[in-house]
Amino acid sequence: MFNLFNRAAGPQLSMTDAIQQVADGEMLLFDVRDANELAQTGKAEGAIHLPLVSFQMKTDPRSPEVLPELDVNKPVGIYCATGARSGMAVRAMQQMGYQTVHNLGGLGNWANAGGKIVRA
Repeated sequence: MFNLFNRAAGPQLSMTDAIQQVADGEMLLFDVRDANELAQTGKAEGAIHLPLVSFQMKTDPRSPEVLPELDVNKPVGIYCATGARSGMAVRAMQQMGYQTVHNLGGLGNWANAGGKIVRA
């Protein structure tokens, strides 16, 4: 009826397509997990580690601390451990004007689709 949760998910994208887009440089990939999680499991190859606590400051186009590689028109993929925190990050980026933002769920989804995990 109201589809409140689908907006946080962002546009639909298969994990296989996400892996390819990151490899081709067509999409930025963010890991919003905390440093302890990253140390335990590593991260998706090509991912930028940006914990959720500092996410808005580093992704807001109006912030003097915005990451230089960000562009509101470039696709972005975000993951965490389960998809909950990445959903919050997707909503934040959509509210800041980013056009194509994907909630990729958890790091396990990346690995299960054949994405490489690297030590951080």
